[in-house]
Amino acid sequence: MVTPRRAATRGASPSLMAGIRAALVTLSLALTGVLTVMGFLSVRIARTIVTPAARRTDTKILDLDTAAQTITLAKTPDTVLPGRYGLFTTGTASYVKLGSVLGENDSTVKRKLLTHVAPSSQLSSEAAFSGWYYAQPEELHLPFTPELIGSSVGPCPAWLFPSSEPSETWVIQIHGRGTNRQECLRAVPLFHAAGITSLVVSYRNDGEAPRSRTGTYALGATEWRDVDAAIGFARRRGARRIILMGWSMGGAIALQVALNSAHRDLIAGLVLESPVVDWRIVLDYQAKLLRIPHTVADLAIGALKSEWATPLTRTGSPIPFDRLDVVARADELRHPILILHSDDDGFVPSDASHDLVVRRPDLVELQVFEVARHTKLWNYDQERWSASIRSWLQRHDLTATGAAADS
Repeated sequence: MVTPRRAATRGASPSLMAGIRAALVTLSLALTGVLTVMGFLSVRIARTIVTPAARRTDTKILDLDTAAQTITLAKTPDTVLPGRYGLFTTGTASYVKLGSVLGENDSTVKRKLLTHVAPSSQLSSEAAFSGWYYAQPEELHLPFTPELIGSSVGPCPAWLFPSSEPSETWVIQIHGRGTNRQECLRAVPLFHAAGITSLVVSYRNDGEAPRSRTGTYALGATEWRDVDAAIGFARRRGARRIILMGWSMGGAIALQVALNSAHRDLIAGLVLESPVVDWRIVLDYQAKLLRIPHTVADLAIGALKSEWATPLTRTGSPIPFDRLDVVARADELRHPILILHSDDDGFVPSDASHDLVVRRPDLVELQVFEVARHTKLWNYDQERWSASIRSWLQRHDLTATGAAADS
């Protein structure tokens, strides 16, 4: 006996059945194509996350008035910020300092030049806005020595700024992703005025320190070992109390040091500027900014944390996102932490910083800024930034007796 369904199938014309089969094949191929594209994009994004990259231009020089010593830039959320900044370019100058905003319209912003630019100067229109301000340690007019910190990947360059008087309290400064030690120079005068020795370090794959076998970032999961070696260096030089100060990804590194270091007994506290506290929040935020589909972003993170995908992501080993989530590991924290973060950061959202305060109000203090952008809090409001750190140091008895305020 033939069922009605089978009868209907048998009664279908050959051309109809051929059309159905063709449609199913087309749909299958289209689905395969979509999955292939999504897989390709996710691997590409994953590689971008962990691959050190050259500095990218983010604005243009539209006019240079050497008579008035002003510069006009394309308007961006960064270039319009009040305060003092730097600008990377090429030509007769590679870096110039910028002062206050003199005027702006819908597309341009005019700023005062704080670096003298001669009338004969020629600067490329392509430029990168920076919060560094100080481009070289000599600009601080403080004694310093170049040092090499022995680590498992080789000698990592560092700058040592000794305190005016012998001090057992040191601060180790850790820069962020895609930049180098100069990022930290802004903080050195404050700690020097507090009687604290500063050690400004590099770490694997940052362009100054040695390259690891893979040459990729581990987002703090391996870089912390180079900073731990710096603590050992400081200990051998007489340090008995260590403050870790991390900027952006340097904050993630500092937190991993605090959680994992064999020298935890020396760590007296952490100061974190615009820190990464949970990478998944940062990567999700960045994906939304770039309009990357949520599924693709999830696949990228999944590839980075999977052993099978390491040949594709070129990380050498999975990224341990759970270990890097310090909000989830908040109960393990043992040291006082000062976080300086802007709710208008624009790159690393402050959500996880707020979450960490909620989890550990006994240890974590958060100074919330507005308007200021990522790692540019000093530039935007140096007085408040400095006062916040100075007050925290004093409350935790980390300043030298009678130390003066920084200029």
